[in-house]
Amino acid sequence: MSKIATEFGIDAALKALGIKEINDGTSTGSNYFASGEIIESYSPVDGVLIAKVKTTSKEDYEKVMAKATEAFQTWRKKPAPQRGEIVRQFGDKLRELKEPLGKLVSYEMGKSYQEGLGEVQEMIDICDFAVGLSRQLHGLTMHSERPGHRMYEQYHPLGVVGIISAFNFPVAVWAWNTALAWICGDVCVWKPSEKTPLCGVACQNIAAEVFKANDLPEGISCLINGDYKVGEMMTGDSRIPLVSATGSIRMGKIVAQAVAARLGKSLLELGGNNAIIVTPDADIKMTVIGAVFGAVGTAGQRCTSTRRLIIHDSIYDKVKNAVVDAYKQLRIGNPLDENNHVGPLIDTDAVGMYNKALEKVVSEGGKIIVEGGVLEGNGYESGCYVKPAIAEAKPDFEIVQHETFAPVLYLLKYSGDVENAIKIQNGVVQGLSSAIMTNNLREAERFLSVAGSDCGIANVNIGTSGAEIGGAFGGEKETGGGRESGSDAWKIYMRRQTNTINYTDQLPLAQGIQFDL
Repeated sequence: MSKIATEFGIDAALKALGIKEINDGTSTGSNYFASGEIIESYSPVDGVLIAKVKTTSKEDYEKVMAKATEAFQTWRKKPAPQRGEIVRQFGDKLRELKEPLGKLVSYEMGKSYQEGLGEVQEMIDICDFAVGLSRQLHGLTMHSERPGHRMYEQYHPLGVVGIISAFNFPVAVWAWNTALAWICGDVCVWKPSEKTPLCGVACQNIAAEVFKANDLPEGISCLINGDYKVGEMMTGDSRIPLVSATGSIRMGKIVAQAVAARLGKSLLELGGNNAIIVTPDADIKMTVIGAVFGAVGTAGQRCTSTRRLIIHDSIYDKVKNAVVDAYKQLRIGNPLDENNHVGPLIDTDAVGMYNKALEKVVSEGGKIIVEGGVLEGNGYESGCYVKPAIAEAKPDFEIVQHETFAPVLYLLKYSGDVENAIKIQNGVVQGLSSAIMTNNLREAERFLSVAGSDCGIANVNIGTSGAEIGGAFGGEKETGGGRESGSDAWKIYMRRQTNTINYTDQLPLAQGIQFDL
């Protein structure tokens, strides 16, 4: 273990999460076995190798699917409230292990420790939500046109749900899907990002402990590890009726085509190019807090990170100067140290994309007003720490049309009515999160109207990131159209069935059709 890992208790966290080293040098847990190639997990915090994890081979995958499909036969027959009790126990285990799991998330992914704890809290929250939902999987009843008939709808489990998650939220997004899928009677097979495999092993260990304590099949929760080739095993597998995938637009299009080719269902949560509109009636102090956290939180590696700040020309300089001054106060460094605001990017490939984005905006005629750059020297040995940057740009710049998964904020200017700002905001292919800062009720309502924001999330006087689990999370356009977490997102994890019951001794047909024998 490195000096940082020892100082901040990472070794103790791994032990608490059941991750141990085995003979061949790989680290794993009590309920994860694989025989494929080895992937190494390096911390972006200090560049140190945390552990090695074996990937899932084709033979391993078939064993996993056999366990999952067998477990489904048992799990689906459990009454939903009993499934809710299991999820409640899982949530309680997360409460017990919140600190070690939060530390692992921070150390393996690079987000701040506070954000790591927040991510685990999201897992706890979705478990609480799912427990209540287990007694509310409502169908509908409707009147039949035929006398002596009753008609209603009900929902049944789908089967095996495949989950492909991204590195930036290495545990929470899995829990969003899994807690709801379990409540619905499904079993889950999860492929975490190959950049954060230990977070996946830790979660699998926690789930396995709960299922074992309740004498339930281990196949209710399954883990597979590896790169896109392992993901392809799921997307092409007709035994998996639903694949939930989080990642880039490019990845989502590949997944969507593969799943659609076998007429399966996909739930896609893809890229975001999120904007905050700042009108003349905005509260500047609130705007600065929302914009800065949205742009630099998780080092700009949230799908809901603020990429564009669309500011009215009458207050442009005032807002620009306030945001620039706020950036001067940012502390960049070890994310486990709670004195720091910004941690590292996930790896040096992400650093390369960050540098290219800054070069591109300048080549298109933009102006860098808060200089970026890669940090070097003591505390930055991993090569993954960069300075959050701000650039003045125009809406039609090619780089502004794309999602840069790094702390780069583009300032854009608009004039005239708020409709002009909404047009700029909607003028990208992504449609995840959006926000407006205004104390003008008319502007707020226009932003939320049918002709307003075209995103799946539209906020007033808060930033673009920080969604709560009570609302359905997801976006439109090339963000994929999926919905996870709260509201009625549970319905995608179930199949819908219409039932008609005839309790008479006659057989009238619908639409008055006569058929006599």
